[in-house]
Amino acid sequence: MRSPLTAADAKMIDLSIPVESNSPSEPWTPEIEYWDHEVGGDKLAENLRESGYGENLSHEDFPDGKGLAWEEITAIIHTGTHMDAPWHYGPESEGEPSKTIDEIPAEWCRGNAVVLDFTWKEPRTEISAAEIDEQLEELNHDLSPGEIVLIETGADKLWGTEEYLTEFPGMGAEATKHLVNQGIKVIGIDAYGFDKPFVEMGERFAETGDNAELWPAHLAGREAEYCQIEKMANLDKLPRRTDIPLVAFPIKVKDASAGWTRPVAFIEE
Repeated sequence: MRSPLTAADAKMIDLSIPVESNSPSEPWTPEIEYWDHEVGGDKLAENLRESGYGENLSHEDFPDGKGLAWEEITAIIHTGTHMDAPWHYGPESEGEPSKTIDEIPAEWCRGNAVVLDFTWKEPRTEISAAEIDEQLEELNHDLSPGEIVLIETGADKLWGTEEYLTEFPGMGAEATKHLVNQGIKVIGIDAYGFDKPFVEMGERFAETGDNAELWPAHLAGREAEYCQIEKMANLDKLPRRTDIPLVAFPIKVKDASAGWTRPVAFIEE
């Protein structure tokens, strides 16, 4: 049987959202400056002039008077669909120096995905280890090391609105460690964050003074080494819940806490 990863007739399903400016769904919205072919050509010409090539060079000297279009982005690396590395969670993981995104083994980032349905769960609540097991039982599926677990909340349908930041359930620390202890190295979610929304964690901390309310699922990575993919999308478009070939390689940014990622599922036609 041909692998859907190499089959020419396999259907690919994009599970990412874009990096875009001025979105109410991004509290730290990226700034993107777009340079069209004329402006891009002038910038390239300026570089050549400064290097001593062509005193009067401009975009008009390019074929058709057009150079190369390009952009300049100012953004945190946690904008858009991205993978968090263990370094994001703390300086150590499982008693060893935490891996940065450029140190993540490529083998972690491809495998068969399992989608767990939490679209029924109330926003701002926390997903438990018992609820993880209940969903796996409904699927009649036992996890295997190297699988990639995807948490479907349905929050991606709110992308482009302020509600995207607040109306989703998040993973708890025990649920996260429960998955990692079964050999899961990558967990994805189709919501803004992996934990409960910022506002919910803030309210709980203000009420209790308990710092265990602050990013508990992230900080579980200090005890259990794993990566998480945040801001995924289109999990509802997957035709099945298990055995989904998936690739999700992050951009290698040296010594960084995360890298932009475009997860793609492959389905046999």
